[in-house]
Amino acid sequence: MNRTDIAYRTMAAANGGGYGLLIALYETLAGDLRRAAAAQQSGDIEKRCHEIKHALQVIGYLEHCVAEGPGGELAQQLAAFYSSIRRDLIEAQKKQSAEALERQMAAVLEIRESWQKANMPGLEPANDLGSSQTAAMTNTSAYATTFSESRYGGWSA
Repeated sequence: MNRTDIAYRTMAAANGGGYGLLIALYETLAGDLRRAAAAQQSGDIEKRCHEIKHALQVIGYLEHCVAEGPGGELAQQLAAFYSSIRRDLIEAQKKQSAEALERQMAAVLEIRESWQKANMPGLEPANDLGSSQTAAMTNTSAYATTFSESRYGGWSA
């Protein structure tokens, strides 16, 4: 990640409140997965491991926020999604599969898109995780607020 990416994400998180930070975390996670897949394809095992380690840290932070958040159906679905991504990431690492990493990146980007829609007035987000893993966005403002509370503001990916 270069300085421009960091500046963009910092600005988006600051201006977008909880949604901005949440979207930035999903973008960070997708970027980690993209770079890990590229490293796998080029045979750079050290870089792949570094990117996967960071992705696991981001997933851990997201899981923590779900555990500390308002709960409900959305929290359960997100916890299941994060658990699935973590499990699949470990399996992709074991099998050294760039394709599996790219599939995970696509799933993360779908969820990010749902958060973006939830943050835009007038757009209807998806209703459940379902087979395409699109997030259930009911009661999203309570969940997004969790990300703007001061106890989470100092974490950096």
